Amino acid sequence: MTHPADAVLGRYFRDHPELGSQDRGFIADLVFTCLRHLRLLESLAQPPTDRSIALAALALVDRRPLTDFLTVLREGEAQWLEDLCARDLSLLPLALRESIPDWLAQRLDAERPHADIGPMLEALNRPAPLDLRVNVLRTSRDAVLAALKHDGLEAHPTPYSPLGVRLPGKPSLVGHRLLQSGEVEVQDEGSQLIAFLVAPRRREMVVDFCAGAGGKTLALGALMRSEGRLYAFDTSARRLDNLRPRLKRSGLSNVHPQLIDRETDPRVGRLAGKIHRVLLDVPCSGLGTLRRNPDLKWRQNAAGVLELVHRQRSIINAASRLVQPGGRLVYATCSLLHEENEAVVEAFLADRPGFSRQDCQAILAEHGIALSTAGDFRVLPHTHGMDGFYAAVLQRAPA
Repeated sequence: MTHPADAVLGRYFRDHPELGSQDRGFIADLVFTCLRHLRLLESLAQPPTDRSIALAALALVDRRPLTDFLTVLREGEAQWLEDLCARDLSLLPLALRESIPDWLAQRLDAERPHADIGPMLEALNRPAPLDLRVNVLRTSRDAVLAALKHDGLEAHPTPYSPLGVRLPGKPSLVGHRLLQSGEVEVQDEGSQLIAFLVAPRRREMVVDFCAGAGGKTLALGALMRSEGRLYAFDTSARRLDNLRPRLKRSGLSNVHPQLIDRETDPRVGRLAGKIHRVLLDVPCSGLGTLRRNPDLKWRQNAAGVLELVHRQRSIINAASRLVQPGGRLVYATCSLLHEENEAVVEAFLADRPGFSRQDCQAILAEHGIALSTAGDFRVLPHTHGMDGFYAAVLQRAPA
């Protein structure tokens, strides 16, 4: 499995324009169900063919009654599925039952309380709702909630982010006027909260060091009320190109996308010691987003994580040079792993005594966000209802 599942599905649907929206939805849901539970389904569906895995997913995971697809079953398959649904899966080893690779199970078992792992993995195997961030330059959360209700869509305020709206069931908003007008952006609540940890102020100079397609960039720009200067750095022209139409819709005028070759690009060096706040949402394993990207657990491996850690340490060292005395650096990942999170921060602080860790809970409280997260920022789907995110706020000492 070498390509992201959503990209593969997108190509498949483009190649099969005859499929209607209902068929596309069914296929996409089934593919993602199979990816979430692939290891379990392969072990139960013997031999593990595409057909047997899909049938097992429908019967065992989705709990669809066999009457829904009796007409397509072959001889013996109905009895096999009945027997499958009667099995006690709680007797299976955790890694098999929750469908994660052994290397990841071993890492999590070594790093987390054992009683926490099962509920966390179970939550990561459930589909995520659709979270939106309200663009306060365009509208208000109350207005967005009213507009969605008018359109017959169930929506609620997110529990923590004051800018968040949650739609259960993940309905499609493609082409919806709220998205087209830039009044909302799709963004997980945890990602929204990281922008509040950066806490950019009007007229400051701010850098989103690994901007990607710019979800957090747009959130930072809105918090700055489109004042000051916000650089969006990335090494991918394609990702920055994806930011530009979103930027245009947002109404922001203070964002400056900048393509760089690497973290030591001379264009970065010219800003050394001049930036008030730097967000460093580094490339990572993405294992905290398995609700949305279940294929990642099959595309990542221990060797790949080690390579990412080396990259993360290089990036944090380079980005820290931008921070002016008294300024703030926020290191963030969507990873579950200690080696990508606390270990990177601790290694950095050991080399850079001029930086100190800040209390993330206290920073969020300054914005009226009551989230219990002692020390660094950590959220997980089974405890907070968000994707798995980690962040550390690092303050540079005043001159």
